[in-house]
Amino acid sequence: MTSCSTGHPEVSIVIPARDEESLIGRALESVARQSWPLACLEVVVVDNGSRDRTASVVQAFAARVPDLRVRLVYEPVPGRARAKNAGARAASGELLIFLDADSALAPDLVERAIEAYRGGYPAGSIRIISDSPDLLDRAFFDLMEFGKRLFHIRAQMFYCSRTMFFALGGFDERLHIAEDRDFLVRLQRSGVPVCHLSTSWIMTSPRRLHRLPLRLGLLTTFGRWLLAHLGIGRSWPY
Repeated sequence: MTSCSTGHPEVSIVIPARDEESLIGRALESVARQSWPLACLEVVVVDNGSRDRTASVVQAFAARVPDLRVRLVYEPVPGRARAKNAGARAASGELLIFLDADSALAPDLVERAIEAYRGGYPAGSIRIISDSPDLLDRAFFDLMEFGKRLFHIRAQMFYCSRTMFFALGGFDERLHIAEDRDFLVRLQRSGVPVCHLSTSWIMTSPRRLHRLPLRLGLLTTFGRWLLAHLGIGRSWPY
């Protein structure tokens, strides 16, 4: 694995962001708080046609934390898969970690991902927890995690060897949901061992669960995810 000047592998955190000025700062701060040396990390933020101050927030963060390499990439055509592919192309690290803009890494996430990589897993999905004290929000994500472990499902945010990522052609840019699931399944079918990293976590916003009254967002989100898992509606707007 490529090493930086301190002898540690280089890792790139890829963050697609569209109109995320209120949350992108937290995602970036979570990278800056990693237990892995900052000199061996970089973060690539892809401004995916934002109409707010997302880019300005990223630039201000980069100026405030000069020890962390921050790259800002512009991809004007909306699409998470498209944005993540653009970020991966701009990344220089041999290990890629894909992080949503409304999420945050556990302080030891990079370290645990590198351990799994060195343990023989070139890629792995990552445990997701809710960034909320609400019991229903937490139960929703706990249920998703239970299902992933029970049925050996690899999906959502993940890490991957850069070489493996491009060998499979990256994300399918026709997809608006489950592009991660699609990629990880292709990776498994090609014979690459893919783990589920449960020794650390990514904390994510439950905002989709609150978009409808009476907590109906819980049901609609679960339904949409279930259909996408089954291969239905992955190209529908999301």
